[in-house]
Amino acid sequence: MNASAPVAFGRHVAERAAAGSLVVQPRLGFATTERMRGALEAVRAARADTVGTLTLDSYTRVNDHAAAAEALRTGANLNGFPLVAHGADRTRRMLEGLAGPDFPVQVRHGSAQPLQIFRALLDSGLDATEGGPVSYCLPYSRVPLERAVDAWAECCRLLADGPGDGRPGHLESFAGCMLGQLCPPGLLVALGILEGLFARHHGVRSLSLSYSQQVDAGQDAEALRALRTLSAEFLPDMDVHLVLYTFMGLFPRTPEGSATILRDSVDLAASTGAERLIVKTAAEAERIPTVAENVTALEQAAARARSTAPATELADTTVTETYAEARLLIEAVLALDTDIGRALVTAFARGVLDVPYCLHPDNAKRARARIAPDGRLRWSDPGRMPLPAAAVPSAERNRRVGSAELLRMLSHNQRSYDALAPAAVA
Repeated sequence: MNASAPVAFGRHVAERAAAGSLVVQPRLGFATTERMRGALEAVRAARADTVGTLTLDSYTRVNDHAAAAEALRTGANLNGFPLVAHGADRTRRMLEGLAGPDFPVQVRHGSAQPLQIFRALLDSGLDATEGGPVSYCLPYSRVPLERAVDAWAECCRLLADGPGDGRPGHLESFAGCMLGQLCPPGLLVALGILEGLFARHHGVRSLSLSYSQQVDAGQDAEALRALRTLSAEFLPDMDVHLVLYTFMGLFPRTPEGSATILRDSVDLAASTGAERLIVKTAAEAERIPTVAENVTALEQAAARARSTAPATELADTTVTETYAEARLLIEAVLALDTDIGRALVTAFARGVLDVPYCLHPDNAKRARARIAPDGRLRWSDPGRMPLPAAAVPSAERNRRVGSAELLRMLSHNQRSYDALAPAAVA
């Protein structure tokens, strides 16, 4: 690492936000230390306030480290950086002189049982990662939720003290991105706060709460403000910042569409005071983007942010639809058990929490949502979740969502933004 004193990930983002800058971050990972270092060097050199990313490969995500090591040995393709297979010494050497006070690096992995990943990242001198017992279990695995909760409890306890140089470990809940493109944001906001409470219970004190851009800018702004307000209410003693993701679903295929959706995500971050933005590139609809394309997206986002007036009032005392739904769900879960981990397991078992269109065995799979005529994501059937009748408009109540409509909803942003191009995409 740099010889100068290390700076914690959360503190770095807070300092850049205080200086009026939006921190922008790519999602990228390469198998070899040479390619990974080259990518990080390019991100650090971008004309933007950036942080680095080590996105891990699929073998590492499911703890098949032997397969990852064999792929490295034979030169087989991997879709990310095999942190555990490389080991702490090799990873430290890769990051030497690169990761440091002006360029912290976060590990992103997608694992429901990430203990070996947590050990490796801390041993490598890194202090930041992402995920949670729900947000990295239900979308990505068939691991029983109870087992994931136990694994993440141990991981959070390990992360709490950081890498041993005085920096606290930083965790980013992925709850706001969990199948978020078809989920009314009240549930996503509630899950983010609940994962924050889980991390806090197990010692973590530096946290970021995520949210993914969806289909209605007004609803998205409402969600981010609710997330900030509820974090102040439920997590007042934690260092918390918000991270927004440029839309995570089917991406526009035209240059005009992809540029506009990225621009709109920057504007959303600026208007709500989100401190960090995960960008996507113009290549997302077709293939994995190159490092150069990632750098271009980072620089475009940063330039837009510099030209956009920042939010002047971040607190929102208005009881909005999203805030009210989220608070009801949070309180319903907390009433189930004094232990937040057991409460989460019980909540999903009873359908108090139910993620629409999520096929994990521990998800009740009764809740359904759709894009309503007003453009917002609304419940058509909340299942057994304790939501008020007003959460389901009478015109939507028990309305079935067929496969054709589901596909239309999944492609809604792609079609809407591509329609902005001079010539429509076939």
